[in-house]
Amino acid sequence: MTQAFDLIVLGGGSGGLAVAERAVQYGQRVAIVEPSKLGGTCVNLGCVPKKIMWFAANLAEDVRHARASGVQADLDGVEWATLVAGRDRVIAGINGYWDQYAIDLGVTRINGYGQLSAPGVVQVNNEQYRAAHVVITTGSRPIVPPVPGAELGITSDGFFALKQQPMNVAIVGAGYIGIELAGVLQALGSKVTMVALENRVLETFDPLISDTLTHNLEHAGVQLHLPFAVSALERRSDGLAVLSKDGQVLTGFDTIIWAIGRTPNTRELNLASVGIELERNGVIPTDLFQNTTVAGLYAIGDVTGRAPLTPVAIAAGRRLADRLFNQQPERRLDYDNIPTVVFAHPPVGSVGMTEAAARAKWPNEVRIYQTQFEPLRYALRGNGPRTAMKLVCVGANEKIVGIHLVGDGVDEMLQGFAVAVKMGATKADFDNTVAIHPVSAEELVTLKTAE
Repeated sequence: MTQAFDLIVLGGGSGGLAVAERAVQYGQRVAIVEPSKLGGTCVNLGCVPKKIMWFAANLAEDVRHARASGVQADLDGVEWATLVAGRDRVIAGINGYWDQYAIDLGVTRINGYGQLSAPGVVQVNNEQYRAAHVVITTGSRPIVPPVPGAELGITSDGFFALKQQPMNVAIVGAGYIGIELAGVLQALGSKVTMVALENRVLETFDPLISDTLTHNLEHAGVQLHLPFAVSALERRSDGLAVLSKDGQVLTGFDTIIWAIGRTPNTRELNLASVGIELERNGVIPTDLFQNTTVAGLYAIGDVTGRAPLTPVAIAAGRRLADRLFNQQPERRLDYDNIPTVVFAHPPVGSVGMTEAAARAKWPNEVRIYQTQFEPLRYALRGNGPRTAMKLVCVGANEKIVGIHLVGDGVDEMLQGFAVAVKMGATKADFDNTVAIHPVSAEELVTLKTAE
């Protein structure tokens, strides 16, 4: 007998949990199909464990430089096993919370991989389940390129499985994941080399961010080789080696990490059986309301190819539930001006348009305000990482359409400034705000020189 629900969610990650939770609150019968732990990549193999290790790396950096401020401390190394055990306890606690919360909500948990066998029909472990509404939020997985020796490398998933600290690491990729892993490992005492196909790190971000981040990475000791087109990995007598298409060889590594991007978990869903044709990169085509081309079938999160960020999936899931089950037919996520942070050392933050994008749209109406400086935090130590800030303004009233930041604390300060951008703040609004002194954030409301 086929079990029926109002909503079936394929994927128990952040987006899936968000849409399920809100649907239950609206009185719907909900099932979540998930083959692994609830929480998805963010909780188990991404944001949360990464951030715990990022905090540890910050502490290591602080101890390393403490004596410059008169604090008698020495860094005797990192107990990797202690860090990993503590991190895993936190994650287990979150898993336990979601397991119990799902029970308390009354969500039916179905363990296994789900496939569509017909519109509104999901098959899991040879059992069929039916619902008027099915949401696909199965997330993504790391990409490993088809080059000789690729199996000698690990992905970010493998990084979180490491039982010992890698001491000489090559990271392939200079996007979010590569930058974050490089910063964590270098700060914890590993020797890090980064290679990437792109000409600059975080290539899709504003050049101010890329240039400042490059300086900070090199300042921290990370070796950058860009562009570098990897042709193969090899095991040699002196360790693992990375080879390029133009004949370069970097060798002596104990660990190589693939960080070249992620691909949607969609090809095993049997979507062709219900008439959905995936895009070439595995993305499920959706409209602005998360609708696929099949009525009653929706997609949110990484599988849509839009802004693959945890808060985006959560926001899209909640709004979808509002629209489907709470009589809000126009409810949807606005994908403009989504803030994002890269937890580099120090972090990077960005919201809105890059300078290049703004100039392409408004060739003669863009005005840029920017600054670079060394924060007071490093006054006694000296030679600290750079902080840089840019405001991208447009029109006679200088509406702020982009904010780009690198530096200590920008991960926290961007959230409030993102609200201002979303509300349409102008440079005059920032100028009329009294600064808090002495903090780096005050620079954003005191910038005077346009470039």
